[in-house]
Amino acid sequence: MKTALFPAIPLAFLTPAFAQAEITQPTPNIIMLMADDLGYGDVGFNGNSTIMTPHLDSMAENGLHMTNFHAASPLCSPSRASCLTGRDPFRQGIFAAHTAGLRHGETTVAEVVKEQGYSTGFFGKWHLGWVQPETMDDRGYYSPPWQHGFDEVFATKSAVPTWDPTIYPDNWDGWGKGEGNQWGLSIYVRNGVPVNDNLEGDDSRIIMDRVIPFIEESVQINQPFLATVWFHTPHEPVVAGPEYLAMYPDLAEEQRHLYGCITAMDEQIGRLRAFLRERGIAENTVVFFCSDNGAPASMVRDGVASNGSFRGAKHRIWEGGLRVPSLIEWPGRVSGGRVSDYLSSTNDYFPTVLDILSVQPNEGIPLDGVSLLPLMEGKMMSKRPPMAFAWQRLYKDTARYALISGDYKIGIHDDHPIELFNLKDDPYETDNLADKEPTIRNRLEAQLEAIKASWKKSRDGGDYPW
Repeated sequence: MKTALFPAIPLAFLTPAFAQAEITQPTPNIIMLMADDLGYGDVGFNGNSTIMTPHLDSMAENGLHMTNFHAASPLCSPSRASCLTGRDPFRQGIFAAHTAGLRHGETTVAEVVKEQGYSTGFFGKWHLGWVQPETMDDRGYYSPPWQHGFDEVFATKSAVPTWDPTIYPDNWDGWGKGEGNQWGLSIYVRNGVPVNDNLEGDDSRIIMDRVIPFIEESVQINQPFLATVWFHTPHEPVVAGPEYLAMYPDLAEEQRHLYGCITAMDEQIGRLRAFLRERGIAENTVVFFCSDNGAPASMVRDGVASNGSFRGAKHRIWEGGLRVPSLIEWPGRVSGGRVSDYLSSTNDYFPTVLDILSVQPNEGIPLDGVSLLPLMEGKMMSKRPPMAFAWQRLYKDTARYALISGDYKIGIHDDHPIELFNLKDDPYETDNLADKEPTIRNRLEAQLEAIKASWKKSRDGGDYPW
């Protein structure tokens, strides 16, 4: 059983400011935005001068721009689990995409804020379990958002095209083919019921058409809200509508679709921000934005997508797969125009929200994130504990692990020699120090093994009754 109260957790997992935070203004609204497979270099605020992301760029100018922010895993489902729980996905038995689902023993940010009087909504790509109990699948199990604290839900189980999400795209010849010209992989459901209306055109607009009424309803009854908005953009199949393709006439077709759908998503983020201002709630609304992992290797290799100058891509534990675009905007509390290279991750959202609300986590349940509230307020952050990353698939014996401890990062690959990098001196991971610095390598290996043992204890039942 989940407890209604949240007594203190061992401070080893938190910054000292966590337990001392005080609310200095009315209860804030919370919006958690996530793009899907958005590369570090595919936004204007990270230096891309070709792509049009004016609203995200405005968020960066008016908020906190995180340049050293990581997904908990280099692919989608594990990172999403970490966003909601503040815990490494391997604690939860979520090793890769389409494997397992979010366990009901996990405490989510939605469940926590709901106990504080919030309305809670989830919109977009869930990817943490089935959303239709009658739809049998060969991987995973039924574990929809409404079983994890979300009152209003408009969601798909997994991927859909980024334009006309019910139709199999003409420019796509991969998975997802249904009957006729229909998309056969995933459909939208609202609170468990399949949706049939307003599903044409840009997928980000389709999602935002459900987000804004949810927020408006909360505003009307003067209730704080949590809106978790996980866009499909720019995950494959990548399709942009005609007006967005027309914005990039000089690019190759595949990149026109990628940039076009990202610009369309940015437009909807701008629509959301304008709505918050119009309703007079922008000052008291904290908006988080990130991606669930880096851009796919095939798109990076073909020069379509970019992970900046970082090595690797989605599915790899190099920085190109893990380091992602990230912003925090909160006009009433976070000074604008700030850039931070503090090491942070998707694990940090959960403890940050708890800190904002002065709520203590469950006693004895390890968290892997730290509160970013001191950083948001311009204060010094304590040096964080080592941060680990992983993904695993028994198929083809895929198993990849990484750990960042201070300036150093170790990488353990199933298909590559062990690697050690000094990220401060070598952020692009070009100089392998594994043989040159055996003492540091051994120390980081030991730290990683200790974390892996903690993960195993959690997922084998050590944190809550089975």
